[in-house]
Amino acid sequence: MAEALQGIVVLDLTAYLAGPYGCAILGDVGAEVIKIEPPRGDALRQYPSSLTDECRTFLGANRNKRSIVLDLKSADGQAAFYRLVERADVVVHNFRPSVPARLGIDYETLRGRRPDLIYCSLTGYGENEDGPLRDHPGYDTMLQCFTGLASMQGNDSEQPQILQGSIVDYHTASFVAIGILSALVHRLRTGEGQHVKPSLLRSAISLQAGQFIWAEGEPRDVERWWGASYSGIYPTKDGFLYLQATTPAFWQNLCLSLGFAQLVDDPRYDTLKKRVALRDEIKPLIRKSLKQHTAVEWEELMLGKVPCIAVRSIGDIFDHPQLLAEELVIEHEHPRVGTYRTMSKAVKMGVADKATTRAPMLGEHTDEVLAQFGFKEGEIAALRAKGAAA
Repeated sequence: MAEALQGIVVLDLTAYLAGPYGCAILGDVGAEVIKIEPPRGDALRQYPSSLTDECRTFLGANRNKRSIVLDLKSADGQAAFYRLVERADVVVHNFRPSVPARLGIDYETLRGRRPDLIYCSLTGYGENEDGPLRDHPGYDTMLQCFTGLASMQGNDSEQPQILQGSIVDYHTASFVAIGILSALVHRLRTGEGQHVKPSLLRSAISLQAGQFIWAEGEPRDVERWWGASYSGIYPTKDGFLYLQATTPAFWQNLCLSLGFAQLVDDPRYDTLKKRVALRDEIKPLIRKSLKQHTAVEWEELMLGKVPCIAVRSIGDIFDHPQLLAEELVIEHEHPRVGTYRTMSKAVKMGVADKATTRAPMLGEHTDEVLAQFGFKEGEIAALRAKGAAA
């Protein structure tokens, strides 16, 4: 049976992380993703990395793609791109709102060549002309600072903290994929294409949907997070353990497992609100008990009884039996990097779930893709000679 998006052609003009990873997710479920890069390549390729010849983040964010080089600033490169659009289903870019019209790749221009085109423009802050930040550069860390994520990490005596790991970018990638998939379903029903407009701003706010509530009469700085509790990361005999025992059953199991069974029936602790209020009494008991065993031992002892997990590094989990059982780790051969292991795919499908492919080198598939789209050898050679393709 065919994969879910088999036959859907996605032209990926995006760079950095959110857009490229959103397109990689589409490739996970069968889309044919063609990464169209400028002559110097996706800027992420040049980012620092402990790998010698490639950027680690680029490899992780660009699976399931073929790379071609087209210079959209040249007339010949633009004309070649138009020919690709005529046979594509989706175009994705993350240029600032003022750029696409200058390049001749705005939605109105491209829908003239493919009326049912799904056009996804990813921006930092949105595209409404009334927005003062509309054309301001937008990066993950900037949106964390702008939307309250950074200020929520510290306390009154600490400066705001950035959440490491590009959480806004990766969350935005999901919305890129969701928006495009929704548009594809709409087109299937109506025959209509449309303009999909995800943004880092919407994603950063979405990460805080449970806190982005301001009831009438409340002060500006009201506590919006449900607050500190006895849940958290604790030191053990060796390593750290995270635990969270908020339900009555888990609280009971925690008390029994850690040796303070007398609290199970104590009316002072019989609701979560009471226990949170008395967290300064509970936390020392937990901390003292956890010193008896290592983090991994506690994880094994409380498996299925108390929500807890040993704190690990990324390097620790490549060979973990849970990841291996889920087939989350796949091995690729790369001409420059050699053999490397990485994640297989974000979504596991039940039908036609084939393996993913490695991230491409810059322009690795230019000739192959252009030939697929009807370009003759002489036309490809001419584009290369003029510097419009590489």
